[in-house]
Amino acid sequence: MPKYMLLQTYAQGEGCDVPLPEWAPEDIRAHIQFQHVLNAELTEAGELVEAEGLAGPEAAKTVVADGKGGAVVTDGPFPEGKELLAGYRVVDVESEARALEIATRVSAAPGPEGAPLRVPIEVRQVMSAPEV
Repeated sequence: MPKYMLLQTYAQGEGCDVPLPEWAPEDIRAHIQFQHVLNAELTEAGELVEAEGLAGPEAAKTVVADGKGGAVVTDGPFPEGKELLAGYRVVDVESEARALEIATRVSAAPGPEGAPLRVPIEVRQVMSAPEV
């Protein structure tokens, strides 16, 4: 079965223009509960490989190296807008259609006052290395 990575981006202005840390506590709890329930359903179906939330871009580092000397490590990346990669899921499903179905549910996760967030979810097939 093919594996797909579902990259969850929080982009202000899609379905919500309020940053997550500014949501009411009950809205944050409802959103996290939605994620836990979905993960449990995917686990029970044997489809969830891995799911993780990511620290904000303020905690990220970018490493660039030429293989000859030391690496250059900088803070960031810092998104140009209000967009950030918030987390990901890797699913092992029968088809791309099933991966898109899961992404549709993730995109509509509840935000403030339970309104669907409409966050963009990038769906990409996980490729194995070519045989040499």
